Amino acid sequence: QVRVVESGGGLVQPGGSLRLSCTASGSKFSIYAMGWYRQAPGKQRELVAVKTSAGTTNIADSVKGRFTISRNNAEKTVYLQMNRLKPEDTAVYYCTAVGYDPREEYWGQGTQVTVSS
Repeated sequence: QVRVVESGGGLVQPGGSLRLSCTASGSKFSIYAMGWYRQAPGKQRELVAVKTSAGTTNIADSVKGRFTISRNNAEKTVYLQMNRLKPEDTAVYYCTAVGYDPREEYWGQGTQVTVSS
């Protein structure tokens, strides 16, 4: 089994920064990609950033230049550095870990990010 654990959310003022962390555990799971999605109130869940084991990175246009995704610990842990936060970034942020087997897709519980003055 695989467990995905997130942390780092909180309340910040516009222009502030937060760093989200996510770790996936489980040795029988070969990770293809890890990334972040978010869901704002009244909106559908959307992709924020993903990073594959091959090094490919995909970041949503809405956060390019402000957010950075990084990976270490043999693709077991990913981070999302969020800078210059805007109120529109307010959402629950979910971490996902995907295996090479398409049946293997795991999600964290979500962490709340609130950007407000």
